[in-house]
Amino acid sequence: MSNHSSPNSALSPVPASGRRFHFLDSFALWLSLGVGLLVLQAGALLVPGMGYGQALIVIVLGSAIGVILLALTGVIGSDTGLPTMAAVRPTLGTQGARLPAVLNIVQLVGWGSFELIVMRDAIDAIAQRLGAPPMWWGWTLIVGVLVTGIAFGGPLAFVRILLRRFGIWLVLGAGLWLTWQLLSSPRLGAVISHQGDGSMPWGVGLDLAIAMPLSWLPLIADYTRYGRSSKGVFWGVALGFFCANVWFYAMGAGYALALGGDKLVQSILLASGGLVALALIVGDETDNAFADIYSAAVTSATLLPRMRVPMLAITFGVICTSVALLIPVGQYEHFLLMIGSVFAPLFGVVICDHFLVRRRFYDHGAAIPGLRYTAVAAWLAGIGAHRALSAWAPEWGATLPSVLVAGAVYLALTSVRRRSLATAN
Repeated sequence: MSNHSSPNSALSPVPASGRRFHFLDSFALWLSLGVGLLVLQAGALLVPGMGYGQALIVIVLGSAIGVILLALTGVIGSDTGLPTMAAVRPTLGTQGARLPAVLNIVQLVGWGSFELIVMRDAIDAIAQRLGAPPMWWGWTLIVGVLVTGIAFGGPLAFVRILLRRFGIWLVLGAGLWLTWQLLSSPRLGAVISHQGDGSMPWGVGLDLAIAMPLSWLPLIADYTRYGRSSKGVFWGVALGFFCANVWFYAMGAGYALALGGDKLVQSILLASGGLVALALIVGDETDNAFADIYSAAVTSATLLPRMRVPMLAITFGVICTSVALLIPVGQYEHFLLMIGSVFAPLFGVVICDHFLVRRRFYDHGAAIPGLRYTAVAAWLAGIGAHRALSAWAPEWGATLPSVLVAGAVYLALTSVRRRSLATAN
């Protein structure tokens, strides 16, 4: 069954016949989505504030925490057969789920635009290196049309045809080439021995490492709903994204120390073999932009069930391309941390509800309340904890505590509510 077979496919579970993703499909998809120029740039933010050894510890720990939460949310998609913003409805209620859906659309437009900007800047730098004149606006239109066309085709065609056959080799080729260039750098010794200036607290660095996998929480089930088994989904997501996140965060930090300069793409391009490596990464970067545009369409379809996902994909492709043409990149680090502050505690509540309260049971025919106040209150408590820790104790980190606070408050409120109902009966 095609995921585009009905106008409201975003609100209907994928049947068994349409679940075609095996472990290797999930692994390939999330390894590929975890690779990219934005990930390199995020890793570069950890230094010189941290020493390289400190940064590696933070990267491994933050990646492990982030991918566990990501994989658990992916299992919700395979358990229910629903995309993420439809799967949160039993937790928040139909009305309560509207707010995260709107926020998700906004942040996906932002991510999609970022991806197009990064792709076009890299392509333009490569083209100028080969003697072509600057043409950033033209490259923006070209990559925008390309990615929108892929999003129109949907995830099954993308993963099973393009990614498994071609894309995964771009990922591995780019990663291995960049790794070799870094390891053969004459400044490798200085990179490894770098001690840091102390301007990046451990907690902030941990939040930054966690932020990348958590940025995919609101859309992971859009793809894991096609998984044939929850076990395959969990391990495919966890292993694929963990390997990619650790690998490219570590390389981003290493290249920032080895090459210096604020413009990482241009610095890599000037290094030996940088032209080949950037070309390979840009080829792979299309999957990230595809996921942002496609998931924006799916999320919108949960709010507008009469609209078809393919047409919404075209709409959001046009929007992201227009934003990439008109708006500068802005503060990337603050954008990452803002996303974590909103969605991390939400999925602390959703994960607790699905695994601990409902014990992975989902009744597609059950009535879903308009607003579940206990879940919304727990979500707000988690956001409050994140903002408070970020402002007053950033050295402790804020993301993981906010997830734990939101989940604990939800479980406590649910327990109180159940006792009240039992007493009333």
